[in-house]
Amino acid sequence: MDKPWLKSYPAGVPAEINPEQYRSLAHLFDDACARHAERPAYTNFGRTITFRELDAMSRAFAAWLQKEARLKRGDRIALMMPNILQYPIALFGALRAGLAVVNTNPLYTHRELEHQLKDSGAKAVVVFENAAHVLEACLDQTDVEEVVVTGVGDLLGFPKGPLVNFALKHVRKQVRRYTLPQAHDFRTVLEQGKWVNLEDPALSPADVAFLQYTGGTTGVSKGAVLTHRNMVANTLQTHAWLGQFPRAAEHQQVVVGALPLYHIFALTSIALVWLHEGGHTVLITNPRDMPAFVRDLKKYRCTVYYGVNTLFNGLLNTPGFGEVDFSGIVSCVAGGMALQGAVAEKWQALTGAELLQGWGLTETSPVATTNPRGVGFNNSIGLPVPSTEISIRDESGRALPTDQVGEICVRGPQVMRGYWNRPDETANVMIDGGWLRTGDVGRMDAAGYVYIEDRKKDMILVSGFNVYPNEVEGVIARHPGVLEVAAVSQPDERSGEVVAVFVVRKDPALTAEQVIEFARTDLTGYKVPRHVYFRDELPKTNVGKILRRALRDSIPKTI
Repeated sequence: MDKPWLKSYPAGVPAEINPEQYRSLAHLFDDACARHAERPAYTNFGRTITFRELDAMSRAFAAWLQKEARLKRGDRIALMMPNILQYPIALFGALRAGLAVVNTNPLYTHRELEHQLKDSGAKAVVVFENAAHVLEACLDQTDVEEVVVTGVGDLLGFPKGPLVNFALKHVRKQVRRYTLPQAHDFRTVLEQGKWVNLEDPALSPADVAFLQYTGGTTGVSKGAVLTHRNMVANTLQTHAWLGQFPRAAEHQQVVVGALPLYHIFALTSIALVWLHEGGHTVLITNPRDMPAFVRDLKKYRCTVYYGVNTLFNGLLNTPGFGEVDFSGIVSCVAGGMALQGAVAEKWQALTGAELLQGWGLTETSPVATTNPRGVGFNNSIGLPVPSTEISIRDESGRALPTDQVGEICVRGPQVMRGYWNRPDETANVMIDGGWLRTGDVGRMDAAGYVYIEDRKKDMILVSGFNVYPNEVEGVIARHPGVLEVAAVSQPDERSGEVVAVFVVRKDPALTAEQVIEFARTDLTGYKVPRHVYFRDELPKTNVGKILRRALRDSIPKTI
């Protein structure tokens, strides 16, 4: 097929990558740690570990998983942690042991967690103490056999570590009482694993590396099957894109690790790409604490920024951010949600660095397109990355010409194998020739730049996180005072979009506050409705399907 984007590629970026360069992520990890052994790898709460230490601790964790937990190649392990040092250690340890990682949001309710653990068939889970009570509430309903619990401060050393754990438990009251008598302590696991040999699981490119959960208009969360080849390919594709930034190879780069590493954007763009590059990642455990976040930026002189629009906007509006040293910045990339032009302009004016927009899906590992340096904010999601093809297609699957609007389809080595145990859902998105139907509607111009015009899916995107209307509706519909409910997106200055629900009352006395509080018991915070509108009836098609678009269009513009 014609590839007009190649003529727009910047110097230093190849048209193709070799996804067979590494047979697995474990192989890539071993190579990176050997090349960068003495460099700092991760910093969190002032504690820094080198690549050599990361290698040793992840090896110990991997050996424990094989010998003590008796987990075998292909078994699934769930990781339920924020950005703390334990996450990369457990992540790379699990991969080195030959396991498939199930990344799990540490803010999940027990209902959400139970679904993910049961659907994936996870046999083990690593959970931080703050969420241990959530795991306890659903553990008996799952196949999990091994539980490892860790406190946020466990690897911070003495006296900081014990002080952090004490403060979270007894001062801030963020660790609720839980009972998991079978659980292992993370530090004990590492100590035991030090004395055990790690066996090579003989991973192949086709082995599953991640079951990365995403959703759809059905409201049922699905596990995208991402193989080692998928993830190696996307790591190398993103690495190839860095070829246009010569300064990136001159010195060790300091990477802002504010995006949660369990999210696909950060998993590849930060945890894997900057492992390969030998970057020093500063893990920000709570990026919502913007003043503390800015203090870390001042302390570590970060040179690589990845984030969503709301993160960049939040930094721009935090006192003291203008005092950060921006002179060494190499790359700033926004993804996960649409980048607003006003934010891009303010960012460049303050930092002197371009804020480039990229795009992808969980199903594409995730990077599919990104903008090259020097173009500024152009409303596009950029050019297809190396070894990636984009085709704009109509409803019948026919390729459309330049500037015609249709569904954006992607083909490349980073495209998932399919959805875990859901052949019907896989068949809905995978079409002949290895093409993935993304559900996004857009166009491509003559220079190969891709523009998103609309979304076919009813998905709501809150600060880069997917919210699926049917899930929200399923929870709220259980309220005894609700007759009917529909969830839609509502524009929001801070998070891009928030959840709004339209409710037909069964109980005339039902209030918006009661609806929101009811939702809060079963939904993660970002999924909880911010706005509730009451209606006498909901608009429907002649077969009874609720017309969400009509509801979105009815939202008052002044709110």
